[in-house]
Order: sequence, then C-alpha cells, then structure tokens
Amino acid sequence: MTYCVAMRLDAGLLFASDSRTNAGVDHIATFRKMNVFEAPEERLIVLLSAGNLATTQSVISLLRQRLEHEGEHLLNRKSMYDVAELVGRTVKEIVARDANSQSLGQGVDFGGNFIVGGQIRGEEPRLFHVYAQGNFIEACEDTPYFQIGESKYGKPIIDRVINTGTSLKEAAKCTLISFDSTIRSNLSVGLPIDMLLYRANSFAPAAPHRVTADDPYFNKLRRGWGEGLKRVFAKLPDEDWFA
Repeated sequence: MTYCVAMRLDAGLLFASDSRTNAGVDHIATFRKMNVFEAPEERLIVLLSAGNLATTQSVISLLRQRLEHEGEHLLNRKSMYDVAELVGRTVKEIVARDANSQSLGQGVDFGGNFIVGGQIRGEEPRLFHVYAQGNFIEACEDTPYFQIGESKYGKPIIDRVINTGTSLKEAAKCTLISFDSTIRSNLSVGLPIDMLLYRANSFAPAAPHRVTADDPYFNKLRRGWGEGLKRVFAKLPDEDWFA
C-alpha cells in the first residue's frame, strides 16, 4: 500500500508520496512513487502512483521510453489535459496487456492510480487524478487536492486546513501532519516521504525533498502535533450525563 497527496493552490502545486510497498508483514520494500518529467523553462510534469507496483512501474517506464521516439509523449503534449489523457491511455494499455497474459494467475488486481500535475507554459498549473480505467478528473476550487492509496487517516486534517488560498509553507506543514497520522495508523505506509513544492509560473527545476526518519523538522512537527492534540483534548468539557 502507499499514500500520496497533491494540492493545486493559488500559490502553486504540492506533491508528496511515501515510499513503502509491502506484500505482507514479512515482505516490505522501498520504492519511489514520485516521478518528474520536465523541459527547462517550458514545462514541469509530476506523476504520483499507487496500486499494483508492476503496473505503475511499467506505465512510468513506457512513458519514459516514448520520450525518445517520434509520436505523442509527455514533453510534446500541448496542455496538461492532454498529458492526463496520455497517462490514462498508457494505464489502460498496460493493464490490458498484463490482464490478458495467459501466464498470469486469476484474481490479480492489476489496477494503478496516478495523480498527474504540473504546468505547461501558456496555461495555469493543473492537477488530475487518473483512475485505473484510464479516465480522470481535475482539481478545482472546491476540491483543490487529491489523495491516492491509504488516504482515510490523513484526510481529516487536510479537509480542515486546506483551501486554494493556503500558502505552500502551510500546505507542506499540513501534508506532513497528514502523513504522520497515516503512518501512525497504518503499517503499510512509511518513511521516507518525497515532497515537491512548485511555485506557479516559476518553471524552476524540480527539487524534491526527502523526509527521512531522522529529519529534525518532521520529528519536531509530529511531537508538537501529538502533544497539542492531548492538550486540546484535556480542555474539552465532559458530558454531564456521564457520572
């Protein structure tokens, strides 16, 4: 399992993903779930992935391979909508290929979900959730973020804090708390966390930051959040009917 979240804010875009995969408690591995495609001063495209690891890795590998050939690829699509459509078609292609293979057993879930976001010069930053079926939806003012993977534990804090006017710094802080809540409640999500902040219209080179178990800011944040919750809880009034 995994946990990924991305936000489309007035200030720009935020992407974050954990790096744990597991096939049972005795088989845990680390794989990067964030992939960046960029053309200097022209476009930045980020893909976050969750689901069947073989499927998501095959999709990323095929998208990278096609960069070297003529035809449609991520760096020549005219809009982020076209990019999301291309990712969706590639997901369908890989799932159909693997699901139809006679060498594979029955009952295997080949599904993979992607968050696709970025900016192409000439349009605003955009963010999409691409489903395993290849269709997709776009983030909007009412829904400025997407989650994939093990999302339920980290959702409440995001719902309470995030709106399109939230700054990138506040969004990053909220995202790390969201990851801490998820990690505490689900062993299938774990450190390190990869995070990328992109300021709208900057077209700056991508500079993902990796948050590890000994990251001083993350540890300070998770301690402060935990202690703060306990203090607030202790101040809440008791119910009169409970003797």
